[in-house]
Amino acid sequence: MSYMGVDIGTTGCKALVFDEDGRRLVRAYREYPLHAPREGWAELDSNEVCACCEAVMQEAAAACSRDPVRGLGISSQGEAFTPVGVDGAILGNAMVSSDMRAAPLVEEFSETLGRDRLYAVTGHTPHSLFTLYKLLWLRRTRPAIWDRAAKFYCFEDLLQHRLGLEPAISWPLAGRTMLFDVRKADWATEILAACGLSAARLSRPVPSGTALGTLARSRARSLGLGSDVLVVAGGHDQPCAALGAGAAMPGVAMYGAGTVECFCPAFDAPVFSPALMRSNLCTYSHVAPRMYTTVAYSLTGGNLLRWFRDEFGHAETALSNRTGTDVYELLLRNIPSQPTRLLVLPYFTPSGTPHFDTRVPGAVLGLRLSTTRQELLRGLLEGVALEMRLNLDILERAGLAVREFRVTGGGAKSSVLTALKADVLNRPITTVAEPEAGCLGVAMLACAAHRNAALETLQDGWVRTGPVVAPDCERAALYAERFEQYRALYPVLRQFYGNTAGEAGDGVLDEVIAEDHDKVYDKVCVGGETP
Repeated sequence: MSYMGVDIGTTGCKALVFDEDGRRLVRAYREYPLHAPREGWAELDSNEVCACCEAVMQEAAAACSRDPVRGLGISSQGEAFTPVGVDGAILGNAMVSSDMRAAPLVEEFSETLGRDRLYAVTGHTPHSLFTLYKLLWLRRTRPAIWDRAAKFYCFEDLLQHRLGLEPAISWPLAGRTMLFDVRKADWATEILAACGLSAARLSRPVPSGTALGTLARSRARSLGLGSDVLVVAGGHDQPCAALGAGAAMPGVAMYGAGTVECFCPAFDAPVFSPALMRSNLCTYSHVAPRMYTTVAYSLTGGNLLRWFRDEFGHAETALSNRTGTDVYELLLRNIPSQPTRLLVLPYFTPSGTPHFDTRVPGAVLGLRLSTTRQELLRGLLEGVALEMRLNLDILERAGLAVREFRVTGGGAKSSVLTALKADVLNRPITTVAEPEAGCLGVAMLACAAHRNAALETLQDGWVRTGPVVAPDCERAALYAERFEQYRALYPVLRQFYGNTAGEAGDGVLDEVIAEDHDKVYDKVCVGGETP
């Protein structure tokens, strides 16, 4: 018997099937377009997404018919939701995380309950990426759809609905809506009331790994699956990948080296603090039982390597086309082995955490006529890694120490990139055998539920690690000095580009949290105490 993990991303979906020991049997993938009908809008056709999900499930099931699927879990992008009518029909497209149309409503609504109160309940700082503000936009500008919608589903529970199950939403994915009380593990009644939304229009929240039921035989047959396929609650894609990489215990974090670079640590109690709030570093449920997580990320991330390829890597691209050698391997083959003289602010897109800055652009300092193309490339990669170190530094100041990273994603294939990250972060980075860690994580949840096995025991066998890349002491010491320079770079450029004070993230650079802010925060926390 085998277990399937489905991952629903922003530009495509995939289904992977694993055997009882967690070894990959098959992978299927489909892309779908991201629509931008207006500037600042980003939508997915939810019917198209569901059709692609069903197609990859069919393809994967057909390829492993001799090892029938007995369990299914779903990993999903966060925040995006779909309005569904009383007859089950989809009423509109899903606004994904990068859709910014609700930005004008953020301050208006946040003042109603207060930013501190919103953070104390949901673990998130207000931003238009969250479901809460997108729902407010829908209610205000599309009242006909709002009134007709019987349910609002994120993609995890939407696919469950399409599979004929009574939908439920995992705690980690519910936590990304900013409608969820993280500590009570239920919908936040005061927030729902403030935006005029009944909990009956949302799926019931359940812990990841909860058995939701088996597929009806007719539905399973239509997908090429056998009988008695158990579906379990999955989760938000980042903590799902963390579980699949073995980052499900305190002190260990998943490092996603992809288009967006992020890391996702595990901690055994919800952690709220003014410093984390001001740094836009959230707290919400992990998919691992009784664990919590946050997500620190650079939106530029691996996009910067792709940009360099397109603008400066024409020779490597041509050689890759002739020989079949990976173009990124060719680009990274000859970069300097030592830290560069450059200092790069990697804001070639909006910044991500900790600043959530959309206005300060990227910058490269230290260029000379002697600077080579290869040195420039390493400097760009160093900038992304230093930004991730900034996030790590903030977490550790808040008491969330990380002693080891587990790397996943496309960037994990490069030993050069992994070594650079280890040196900058001054932490060992462990590689994992299965790069599609999110699908592995939810398939593991399905296997644990189907076999009534302890997830921790399964994880020991399913998560297979590769070489550990340790930081080089001399390079790590040089990067520690460079990091102090890097910390000073953003405030200088923010002032240069005329950003006003008071934006989210301004306080990241403060060494001391204002005493009056602490007092306000203490009053608004649940129970009247600082968590």
